[in-house]
Amino acid sequence: MKTLTRFSLLAALALGAATAHAASDRARPAPCPKDVPADARCYNGQDSEGAYYWIAIPRDWNRVLVMHAHGGPDLGPSTLKRSQQDLTRWAVTVKAGYAWAGSSYRRGGYGVTMAAEDTERLRRLFVRQFGQPRRTLLHGQSYGGGVASKAAELYGTVEGRPGPYDAVLLTSGVLGGGNTAYDFRLDLRVVYQYVCRNHPRPDEPQYPLWMGLPKDSTLTRADLAARIKACTGVGMPAAQRSPEQAARLKTILSVVKIPERTFVSNMNWATWLFRDLAQERLDGRNPFGNEKVVYGGSPDDAALNAGVARYRADPLAVGRLMVDSTPTGRLAMPVLTLHSIHDPTAFVELESAYREIVDRAGSGDKLVQTFSDEAEHSYLSEPQYPALFTALMDWVDKGEKPTPGKVAQLCKGYERDYGNGGKQTCRIQVGYQPPPLSTRVPPR
Repeated sequence: MKTLTRFSLLAALALGAATAHAASDRARPAPCPKDVPADARCYNGQDSEGAYYWIAIPRDWNRVLVMHAHGGPDLGPSTLKRSQQDLTRWAVTVKAGYAWAGSSYRRGGYGVTMAAEDTERLRRLFVRQFGQPRRTLLHGQSYGGGVASKAAELYGTVEGRPGPYDAVLLTSGVLGGGNTAYDFRLDLRVVYQYVCRNHPRPDEPQYPLWMGLPKDSTLTRADLAARIKACTGVGMPAAQRSPEQAARLKTILSVVKIPERTFVSNMNWATWLFRDLAQERLDGRNPFGNEKVVYGGSPDDAALNAGVARYRADPLAVGRLMVDSTPTGRLAMPVLTLHSIHDPTAFVELESAYREIVDRAGSGDKLVQTFSDEAEHSYLSEPQYPALFTALMDWVDKGEKPTPGKVAQLCKGYERDYGNGGKQTCRIQVGYQPPPLSTRVPPR
């Protein structure tokens, strides 16, 4: 089995055989993807472990490298297209004068420490081919925020010396570790099944919901979307839903506290990601429990709590997931975050969970968090990103620890060049503080 802590010999041999002909210690020149400045130099390749990557270096490079840890995790095989899409999405980094490098990671599926190692391996490849940058920043987005928070600790110091990263930027981060960040998806599965009873249907093999889906299941995402639509009306205009569908949808969304527009995507994660995590990475063990969770927000909470499926987490699975993904909070470098207040995928309350971990470790002075009044997850208003990079560089080079107010001020200065004709503006809310995660996800 491929677990979070080891690969089988057969899997390793197969990976080596499949990638040996393509892997190289040198990146190949390649035409830059769309939106990357035309005068930049771009490169791509596949590294010794099978991860694909793209690199972009602007013509007037400021000698600062941004290593990018992407979101997901993707569940299919690694592809060159994945890192190309990341470079296209984060072309703002290159426009702002920074070199950019991003790995696809060596395989699909969950593995925070693995992804941190793959990102670091690409950094070393960059240095060998293009020289040592003056500074190196680590940027993690979404799931990659968890990857970068882990990498910041794994490589904070190396053999007693300062590590390779000077500072870290976490945007829309899935923070606090997989144990904390994914609990709500088990809640979603059990509440959905209590209300709808069609995932699985009564005439299908029954299985514990924490395992996501049986390995041999042929259920597709379209199939699941159809089941959700039949039960709740999601996917059709609200006016066309039956009263029963509307009532079932209201119950699920009220109890689990997710927006309708991410209902299906979160069910997808709670199905196929859970299958990958529990069955491929944790040897069939359950990392999530809800034995003592008290659910609220339905028309009959007593019936709901008596009727939902209950599961006990396996301590070994919990421990292995924590080792792989949960940060210690011990920071050796500045960390700056940006999170949408109304993020529909990675709740803003995860920032509170991360703050608690860092403060408990005594590193609170190295963490600054900023929040924007937006309701997106994948990409926020563009002028905010160069402002964040500038604030980090001032912190590293000048010792000027930023405040949310400074980031907001810097952002205003970037609106002319990055505001897309006034369509994108700075949305940072200087005084905002996120509520505790317990206000969004019932405590375990």
